[in-house]
Formats: sequence, C-alpha cells, structure tokens
Amino acid sequence: MMADTADDPRTLVSTGWLADHLGDPDLRILDASWYLPDAGRDAKAEFASAHIPGARFFDIDDVSDNRSELPHMVPPVEKFMSRVRAMGVGDGHQVVVYDGAGLFSAARVWWLFQLMGQRNVAVLDGGLPKWRAEGREVTGAPPQIRDRHMTVARQNQMVRDVTEVARASKLGTHEIIDARAAARFRGEAAEPRPGLRSGHIPGARNVPFVTLLHEDGTMKPPAELRAVFEAAGLDLSKPAITTCGSGVTAAVLSLALTRIGKTDHSLYDGSWSEWGMYADLPIATGDA
Repeated sequence: MMADTADDPRTLVSTGWLADHLGDPDLRILDASWYLPDAGRDAKAEFASAHIPGARFFDIDDVSDNRSELPHMVPPVEKFMSRVRAMGVGDGHQVVVYDGAGLFSAARVWWLFQLMGQRNVAVLDGGLPKWRAEGREVTGAPPQIRDRHMTVARQNQMVRDVTEVARASKLGTHEIIDARAAARFRGEAAEPRPGLRSGHIPGARNVPFVTLLHEDGTMKPPAELRAVFEAAGLDLSKPAITTCGSGVTAAVLSLALTRIGKTDHSLYDGSWSEWGMYADLPIATGDA
C-alpha cells in the first residue's frame, strides 16, 4: 500500500487526515467537481447523490466572471466573497477541496482561494474516488450552512493575462508550462472546444497534468514532481506560468510547483481557450 500524503493543510492532505479532522468545528469541505462536456458526467447531480459529510458544492462555472466570454474566468473579488460566504466559508476556517475525478478540478479552487489571499486551503489527495475506495462515509444530506465573513486580499502576481503571456513567450522571461495532453500540445489532436486552433504557445513546455499523479489520482511526492518538471526540460530557477485548456488543470501544475517549494509561478487564466481563439497570436506545433 502506498504511503499517505505528506499532509500540509495549505497544499495537500490525505483521506486519513480528513477523516481524523471531519468533526473539527472550523473545517469546511468543498466539492469542486467539474467535467468537460464530453465526459458525460453531471457534477451537481453526483454531489446531490453522494458527497463527503458536510461538504458544500463549489460551482466553478458559477463562481466566475460572467462578463467574460471565456469559461470560468476569475470572478470579481466581491462575487467571490459573496459566493463563498453563502457556502458558510470564511475567515478562520480550514478548507479542504476535493473532486470526483481524483485530482483534477479541485486544484483550480485551491488556486482561486490562494489568489484571494486565503492560505488555509488544501486539496484532498485522490479526491472522492480514494475516499470511497477506502469505504469511508458519503451522504446525500445537504449541509447545515451559516454565513461567515471572509476577508480577501487578491494576490495579483498569481494570475497572468494574454498580453503578459505573449510578452513572456516572446522574450523568454518565464517558463510556460502547458498541462494539456501531449497530442493537444503538439497540435495533433483537435481541441474539445470548437473554433480553437491546435498547437501551443511558442516556447512552452509540455507537462501533462496526469504525469504528476499516481494511477490512483494521488499526487507524486515532491522529489518525483521535481524530476517530472526537469525531464520536460524546464529551468526551475526561472519564474513559471502555468496554462492548459481553460485554466483548470493548469492549477494542478501550480499545486505541484508549490509542493516542491517554488513560489514564483502564476497561472494564465484564459489559457488555450483564449490563445487558440485569436488568429493574430502565434502558435507552435510539434514538441518545439
């Protein structure tokens, strides 16, 4: 049996850790399950049927900037505050985020809390699949929620827009790390969202997010994570920008970078759903 996660309530905690803390009054659990349309899964329906006791559903598409045509972009601070308050999450809480895929969309919500200046947030390693595989309790009962105020201090350095990423690509000032599958990165597979070109940001390196995970959906230990990044040709002494299809799995890279102690990294929020849409932005194909 694989050793449990090196528990860190600011990055990643094991199912055992969560089970031990399930009764803590200041623990808040969020189900951040989200799937691409072709997955054929209904995250809200699955949550209503079975979730970790006390969990609240965090809707990634709802807690976003609905003024943008791009999917689930970072919401305005006021919207984030009002939505999480309605979930009963606020100052002084330890938050644990999980998803129904193992370790997929939960990292996006972890990153979003980090962006908003909330540090006591961790992803559940292996998520709901590992929790259920161990025979732990799930419920369909809705949680009891009371509003709680949250203080937000947005960390602007943690997010990048298309202009900043274009500059970084042109000047080579950052390592741009793409979490998409290799065939999409190389431009050999069509994008799941219609209307997008195929390929990647010039100068980017490909680290498919699944290469950072064990088969059971748990994250590899820091030494192995570092080896995966270095095997992709990355210079970890340079600041990094993570990217993917729409800013979800890029956050798995962000979590992994944080786990190896790297602090100078940011996430390209628009990711390929933005870059691939604009004909005047350069693209590269193949492994280069």
